[in-house]
Amino acid sequence: MVDYDFLIVGAGLSGSTLAERLANNGKKVLVVEKRAHIAGNVFDCHDEHGILIHKYGPHLFHTNSKEVFDYLSNFTEWMKYEHKVLAYIEGKQVPVPINRTTLNMLYGLDLKTDEEAAAHFEKVREKNIKVNNAEDAVVSKVGYDLHRKLFEGYTKKQWGTDPKNLSAEITQRIPVRVNTDDRYFTDVYQAIPKEGYTKMVEKMLSHPGITVMLNTDYKTIADKVSYSHMIYTGPLDYYFDYKYGKLRYRSLSFEYKTHDAKLVQKVAQINYPDVNVPYTRTFETKHVTGQQHGKTTVGYEFPQSEGEPYYPMLTTEDKALFERYKADATKQEKVSFVGRLADFKYYNMDQTVAAALQLYNRLPK
Repeated sequence: MVDYDFLIVGAGLSGSTLAERLANNGKKVLVVEKRAHIAGNVFDCHDEHGILIHKYGPHLFHTNSKEVFDYLSNFTEWMKYEHKVLAYIEGKQVPVPINRTTLNMLYGLDLKTDEEAAAHFEKVREKNIKVNNAEDAVVSKVGYDLHRKLFEGYTKKQWGTDPKNLSAEITQRIPVRVNTDDRYFTDVYQAIPKEGYTKMVEKMLSHPGITVMLNTDYKTIADKVSYSHMIYTGPLDYYFDYKYGKLRYRSLSFEYKTHDAKLVQKVAQINYPDVNVPYTRTFETKHVTGQQHGKTTVGYEFPQSEGEPYYPMLTTEDKALFERYKADATKQEKVSFVGRLADFKYYNMDQTVAAALQLYNRLPK
């Protein structure tokens, strides 16, 4: 039986951050990953045409945390990149998040100042509404017409249910701007790893004190190795063998099409809120990577109910079920739980790394 100090379940950003920190603290670490590759959902690779693609949909790094940015900078050089997104609505491609340009294009307006845009939102938003769900959160900011045009169909496709059935936190974080800033994010640090996310994670896991096992369910080897502490980054219900029932997630599938052109979209990402369009968005990675290539590949994203867990279903019932599992998790003395699946939350990449670093500081060394 092989002896390790830590068994880490999952080789995504959470598990890789903790493995790197612990190994550099002199610990012997085993990382077990059920997929055939490291890096979790940030995994990128070259397709058959040699174009670098994001296998599990677009991943754009952005953060206001100097600590997180400086930490990851140990494993990658960065390329500056500020993400821009258009939404295809009524034959037009308009900027999202909603800003003054969006209003002028959709409604034939001529709003020239932030104050005029703010006055428009104040006029159309629902003022006397208690925010109980995802629809309420939007209409309280921008009113029903913009909700119908930009959010309702997209949300139905993304989540497979009406926005009224979803938690307000899903749409509360969507910004609404009165200026003409068309960047999707406004964080201080916006960049992507120069050689890609997979290369970055490879460097994180390159310490000689780290052993990585791919294509392996941790339950098949847990009794074959000796370890003092487990760090679990997988789905919480799976850890407990679904004893209370399954937590629901939305999943995604992707189709990729390669074109004989250097670029085919105006920006990296175009959203399609229309429910009659089966996909939610298209993504052209070369806008992000800056790769020089005579062809380009566009990914099409299709939400679905089955498959790899991506987005937790934040309904009242699912959140209550998670709390039951969480209560049991807190009783596990030699297991720590971290990451979007274990926490049943949607985390951005920087939040994932920050949570892992915080857990590292709490772990017995």
